[in-house]
Amino acid sequence: MTAPSSLIAQLGTVMQIAFVPKDFDATVRHWTETMGVGPFFLLEHVGLLNTKHQGVPSEIDFSIAIAYWGDIQVELVQQHNNAPSIYKTWLDEGREGLHHVCILVDDLAKARAVCAAAGATVAQEADVPGGGAVIYVDTGGGPGSILEILQPPQSSLDGFAYIREQCRQWDGTDPLRRLG
Repeated sequence: MTAPSSLIAQLGTVMQIAFVPKDFDATVRHWTETMGVGPFFLLEHVGLLNTKHQGVPSEIDFSIAIAYWGDIQVELVQQHNNAPSIYKTWLDEGREGLHHVCILVDDLAKARAVCAAAGATVAQEADVPGGGAVIYVDTGGGPGSILEILQPPQSSLDGFAYIREQCRQWDGTDPLRRLG
């Protein structure tokens, strides 16, 4: 049996569930009107740096909408261009539903090593403005088996806290709000 400190589950707690829907607007409506989750905060044309898909540089133009369902972040991803990415591949394969889950870590190098030891491969990676970094690893388990591992800068953590508080106070109005 593998030692607990070398297991992917020991890297961190799942803090986010993420979806890459075919119909972004309908998905926002589902989450806000049916599920009662919101408001979603839209960050358009996310500016990640040094993005690589399958180890090759890629200029991915995408937007995300984030809300909180209790303490779990719900992220909806919409890609605007045809650049190679884990999102484009997902939709090209005709998939929909849960795309990935995310954990936060303090040591991305350790997370990479643990994932590599478990046989998971880095499918996409980027630097986050402000000093953070992110990798998306394919754990090889089928749908929903992509794991986002984020070492966020403090500004991201502050933004998440703001959104979480807004969701706790949400009165059902203005379900999609623009950030920045």
